[in-house]
Amino acid sequence: MRDALLDLMLGSACAGCGRPGRLLCPDCRCLLPCRGHPAWPTPCPPGLVSPWAGGEYDGLLKVLVNAHKEHAQFALARPLGDVLARVITDLAARQEPREGWLLVPVPSRRSVVRRRGHDPMLRVSRRAAVVLRRCGLPVQVARLLVVASATADQAGLGAGARAANLAGAMRARPGPARRARSGGRGVVVVDDVLTTGSTAREAQRALEEHGLEVRAVATIAATRKKVPVPRAGVPPEDRDDSGGSLPILGAGG
Repeated sequence: MRDALLDLMLGSACAGCGRPGRLLCPDCRCLLPCRGHPAWPTPCPPGLVSPWAGGEYDGLLKVLVNAHKEHAQFALARPLGDVLARVITDLAARQEPREGWLLVPVPSRRSVVRRRGHDPMLRVSRRAAVVLRRCGLPVQVARLLVVASATADQAGLGAGARAANLAGAMRARPGPARRARSGGRGVVVVDDVLTTGSTAREAQRALEEHGLEVRAVATIAATRKKVPVPRAGVPPEDRDDSGGSLPILGAGG
């Protein structure tokens, strides 16, 4: 409510269509995904738990994710959190932990959080948890992960290079991880976009090292690889094939 009031007082326009008023007009809100789907990357990182996404990282979803994350349009956490909640609702229908669910956002470096002025995935995850609890699904959000080492910019890296870049990049906080393990909740790693699955797999690894059972990965959006266009002097495993023109929906791997 506070974010929406600030947007109204300061003046805003729909991030989707530019119509003056709310950051997301009713017509554009109706275009957001209303279901979650399995979203396996190709190739799939070995051992990755079932990844789910709301839709394609393109068009309106891409605009909203970037406007919220990079341009501090805080009110967009609400519709993005609603999409994430729908994804988690659908994956939860496949498996039901006795004690409910624990949402673990993928962390950002502290310097990035300071630059952006907020932690986008924490904000979106908390919104999703509110929606899910209203629907009767026992959900909590836990900041169990931190960035353990610096990584290179992922832009332009292919699947193999991304995995190598992220190896050992995250660690779980021992105290919170121990308490979470004793709580018996099913753990879901949450992020905004699934590309190669390397980030999700690294988060999964860090949690599993502390005895937590990661059940699934839930993201707002996912990309699909295009057929790569060879570039002279670039090894195939280091090309950026990630594309983004098609959603990864349905089984695969």
